[in-house]
Amino acid sequence: MMAIPAMRRLRQSFPQAEITLHTRSWAEGIFRDADFIDQILTFDKTSSKIKDVVRESRALREKKFDIAVLLPNSFESALVAKLAGIPKRFGYAKDGRSMLLTFAVKVPAWKNERHEVFYYLNLVSALENDQSITQSGPDDTPALDLNVSAERRAAMRGKLSGFGLDPAKPTIALGVGSTNSRAKRWPAERYAQLNDRLQEELNANVVLVGGPDELDVSQEVFDGSRAKPVVLTGQTDLAEAVALLAEVDLLISNDMGLAHIAPAVGTKTLVIFGPTNPETTRPFSDDAVIIREGVDCSPCMLRDCPIDHRCMTRISVDEVFEKAKTSLEAA
Repeated sequence: MMAIPAMRRLRQSFPQAEITLHTRSWAEGIFRDADFIDQILTFDKTSSKIKDVVRESRALREKKFDIAVLLPNSFESALVAKLAGIPKRFGYAKDGRSMLLTFAVKVPAWKNERHEVFYYLNLVSALENDQSITQSGPDDTPALDLNVSAERRAAMRGKLSGFGLDPAKPTIALGVGSTNSRAKRWPAERYAQLNDRLQEELNANVVLVGGPDELDVSQEVFDGSRAKPVVLTGQTDLAEAVALLAEVDLLISNDMGLAHIAPAVGTKTLVIFGPTNPETTRPFSDDAVIIREGVDCSPCMLRDCPIDHRCMTRISVDEVFEKAKTSLEAA
């Protein structure tokens, strides 16, 4: 998601180029209707890195690409591009891979001080400079937005109706999990209290969203709620989740992947931040509002809080509810 402005910048700078996104199969659902790429070439990893590199490089070699822009920083991504025989290979000089790149771009000094979208834009700027294309620099930032087709949205409306959601009511999605960090989770009991107020005071539909690994915390929220939300956690693939977020009126979530997707498809989003740094990783959109309590130990970037989780527990249900109410009224 952070690389979308860079990909849009590529399209702007190279309007006649055929641009292929080479990505993992699970990410295809995000970019299915993207207007800044021409095709998607997917792959899946196996238990053998060597076999994966050989297989991927052969697939890329068949396409006879002219230029590779390596958004990942891994050694393997550079090795694949090298073995694929791609003449020009742009990537950051990280992970000991400079010898595999034709253009090894130095990591900017501001890497940990600015939003990550600029890190990827800076890489595209190196390609523009090589091709003598004039842009105003990495601060000339294309929007981080995604298209979702009318057909996908209509299919999702039908699915939501099948779960008994009233289309006359506003629909709010709650992203109550976080697969890679328990410290990023606002307490489940507070999400349950928030759900009750959203349904009882705002007369809203509430759905719980997330991946299969977040079903446990979604169940905690469901069990602790008086007014039961619809649990869609783990019941949608990524393409369906994107369409779902395009159809709801508001997403309230922890710092998670869905919090970046929702504003990208035009949905108002409230993101509860705790141990992570919103300056560098917040959703890059005016449609996203950060809810954060300034405590001395945040951002700590830890996956488990060693003390009292104050960055999250000091955020009240009242505060989140009022911001949700304001967001719905402004929609």
